[in-house]
Amino acid sequence: MFPKKIVLASGNKGKLREFETLFSELGIEIVSQGALGVSEVEETGTTFIENAIIKARHAAKETGLPAIADDSGIVVDALDGAPGIYSARFAGQGASDQDNIDLLLDRLKGQVNRKAYFFCMLVMMRHGDDPVPVISQGEWHGTITHTQEGTAGFGYDPVFYVNEFQCTAAQLDKMQKNQISHRGQALGGLMTQMRQVFA
Repeated sequence: MFPKKIVLASGNKGKLREFETLFSELGIEIVSQGALGVSEVEETGTTFIENAIIKARHAAKETGLPAIADDSGIVVDALDGAPGIYSARFAGQGASDQDNIDLLLDRLKGQVNRKAYFFCMLVMMRHGDDPVPVISQGEWHGTITHTQEGTAGFGYDPVFYVNEFQCTAAQLDKMQKNQISHRGQALGGLMTQMRQVFA
């Protein structure tokens, strides 16, 4: 039996909307950690998986509920993998999406190689001391544009060009994005594993 409620170890409203949409088909209510009064935890890991485990374990321990954490970001070839795990705070602590986009475009001025990919690592902890968390990952490859296009999505979506649709991620509708995005891929893998775990 699937748990009726899972806490999402994130305060990002864009991520919350994506998770709510994808998990509704399983009859699982996704609740943000902020709504349950979970304190912020310092992301001290040096990789996506370390940070996802830290966040999921913390939320599960504080709420007593199963927890899912997503650690994701954009990896840019010409910047040696940056922003990477620092994607949300690329332009500094408390940076807005626009601040981060502006810095990324500035760093890529004059660059011919604009290849990049979004990476998502998902971890689900059944409880705070779960020794075998469910883990899934996804990658979404594209290129960084020179200008912003589109108003949907969040984060770096307006400058991430999706070759197969010949538009940016911010020009895709929600259903298209969920089918092909890094998070959509990771969630698909997570759901497959969850069906086995909770069978």
